[in-house]
Order: sequence, then structure tokens, then C-alpha cells
Amino acid sequence: MAHHPHHHRHDHDGDTTDIDWAEMAQLLEAQAELGLPMYEQALAWLAKEVTEPGLIVDAGSGPGVVSCLFAETFPGARVMAVDGSEPLLERARARAARRGVADRFGTLAGELPGVLDELEYPADLLWASRSLHHLGDQRAALAAFGRRLAPGGTLALLEGGLPHRFLPRDIGIGRPGLEARIDTVQEEWFARMRADLPDSVAVTEDWPALLTAAGLKYTRTRSFLLDLPAPPSDRVRAYVAASYTRVRDSFTESLDAEDRATVDRLLDPDDPASVHHRPDLFVLSAYTVHTAVRPV
Repeated sequence: MAHHPHHHRHDHDGDTTDIDWAEMAQLLEAQAELGLPMYEQALAWLAKEVTEPGLIVDAGSGPGVVSCLFAETFPGARVMAVDGSEPLLERARARAARRGVADRFGTLAGELPGVLDELEYPADLLWASRSLHHLGDQRAALAAFGRRLAPGGTLALLEGGLPHRFLPRDIGIGRPGLEARIDTVQEEWFARMRADLPDSVAVTEDWPALLTAAGLKYTRTRSFLLDLPAPPSDRVRAYVAASYTRVRDSFTESLDAEDRATVDRLLDPDDPASVHHRPDLFVLSAYTVHTAVRPV
């Protein structure tokens, strides 16, 4: 749904850009688990690019779903999940224990990018999935990421891609094109969020050029599709309902009255047109990964 498929926390009309990641832990975990087919493709691609990494750092790991997938994909590597939210890292450690990778799994709490200076060793692979755009000066942050790579180490940056789609353009209620209008509202919120960050610097989002300017050797870009077609599973229904609930709670005044009424119907369990009952519900999105290497 959002151009940035992880979800941000908003208050009424999206006026605040404060994000309570611990409050969002369950939704973040559900989103990452739904995205596992896509992440598996991305990590299989990285496995061809990066051979036998000793240390993998997940910068902005959240609840550790992808961090644990890295530990499973690279059985010889130690994985360090780094995040500013200790409650999310607690979930990451619990997940690592459940997945049987706790002996090769560590966590580091602190704000990016400075917390990376606390790493005992440089990273052979540093994964930053939609964490960079929460940092005001993205150029400086990329340079800091690069400094924490071992010579020949790889930075894999997931930014951009395409917004989620959950429903057809015309859903039979309200005006067609609801999700496109929600995208516009969320893009406006995202611009405000970026502008309000400490030390915010506007940049053209040419990621290969930014990686090169950070002193890294840009290598490749590839996009990966998340395609969960209709009819939906119960997990998809629950996730879409949670996503639309956040839209309703966050952008009450930003959508017009007809769109608000449509969102209310989509969330009403007693309405046959709601996401709880529709057979045409799906999840479709694209995620883009850019890689670069620190020169030897």
C-alpha cells in the first residue's frame, strides 16, 4: 500500500512523524513473514555475489525475521542484528532461539549509523533494508556504512521499489483508484517525515550514484517481486486488515469523505465487501536491492 512497504506510525492526519517501533512490532513481524518468499529470492541472489561471509550485519533489523533468514542462508556466518529498539531486538533474539541459530546470532542496540562503530569486527555483508531513509543525512550514513565494511565487503541497500497493491483498481464500492490516492497521502507524509528528521538533507534518490559518492564500487541493482495472488490466506487477510486499520487511524482527515467511507466498509467484518470476505484480495509489490563493494 505505501510506497515504502514497511509501515510508519502516524497520529491524527499523519501530523506527527514520531514512530513507536515497539508498538508496531507485531505488524512489522507479520509484514516481514509475508515477505519471506521475496526475501528468500533476494538472499539467494546475494549468496551468489558474496561468498562465505564471516560477519553479516542487518542494520535496522526490526524484529529479526530477515536477520534469522540470513543466518539460515549463510550457515557459516555470524549475524548481528542492529536496531534502535530494544523491544524489537528482544523479539529477534527469541526468534533466533526458535530457529536454532542463536549460537551465531547477536544483537546491538543503538541509533544508526553511529552504533555501527561498536561492532567488534568489520562486516563482510551489511544489509540495510529501508532503514537508510530514516536517517537525515543519507549521504553521510552511506559513507558510515561503507567504513564498517571489511575490504571487499558488500553493502546491500534495499530502497525504492513499488507500492503494495491489495485490491483491484475498481473494487465495486466507492470511487475506483482508492489505493493510488492512499499512496499520494502517504508520499506526502513521507516527505514531511524526511524533512523533519534531524540534520535532514535532501538528495536525489539515485542510489548507484550515492553509493559511488560514498567511496564504494557500485555493482548491481535488482528488483524482487512479492506476489501472493488471490484467493488470500487468513494471514494475508489479517495483514491487509491491519494495514487498512493503520491507514484509517493515521489519515482520517487526509482522505475525502467518500474514501473514508470506503475504508470503513473494507474494515467492517459484517460487510461482504470487506477485506475479511473478499475473494479478490492479494499482495503484490516490488522491492529493489542495490549492491556496492568497499574497494580492497
